[in-house]
Amino acid sequence: MALSTYDELKDSVADFLNRSDLTSVIPDFIKMAETDMNRKVRHWRMENRASATISSQYNALPTDFLEPIRAHIETGDYRPIELISQFEMQQRRRNNLDTSGKPSFYSITQGEMEIYPTPDGSYGIELNYYAKIPSLSSSTTTNEILTNFPDAYLYGSLIHAAPYLQEDKRTTTWAALYQASIDGINSESNQAKFGGTGRRMRVRAY
Repeated sequence: MALSTYDELKDSVADFLNRSDLTSVIPDFIKMAETDMNRKVRHWRMENRASATISSQYNALPTDFLEPIRAHIETGDYRPIELISQFEMQQRRRNNLDTSGKPSFYSITQGEMEIYPTPDGSYGIELNYYAKIPSLSSSTTTNEILTNFPDAYLYGSLIHAAPYLQEDKRTTTWAALYQASIDGINSESNQAKFGGTGRRMRVRAY
């Protein structure tokens, strides 16, 4: 069975479950699988790059932001800025009386990108980050994870049907297959990063 679109995925999940009474909740199983993969999967196909101009302490993150990879200032000399914890950010502001200057550090604070020192002007910044997996729907019928790793979507969706299946031994098999798929995805990405295979990163403004 083909498994490359949202409808095909729903049909495949339905075939595996063989439960007509669960058809209406299959989209929920898929959504929960996506939520779980966003927590567990870090693959280069999820990498994105965004450019923006910053001029304040707090700055908006891209709407699909999941986790930072690296960032650098583009204005003047090309210079990376270092990711630090919220605690270290607070300590730096306290110890240096919240000075302003050319950005050198950033942290993710309450869903925003906090910059230190507070920019003393406008600076171009580029942020490399892991983006959330685009949620499948009737309008978004596929994405790179489904195209390249359909087994993760399939078994990830099936295991979320477990509460409806009551001691169905298949759930143990599905869970093992799902975990193997997740491990394989992350392993492939690590090999690509260190093995020099071709990687492409999307670029956007935010």
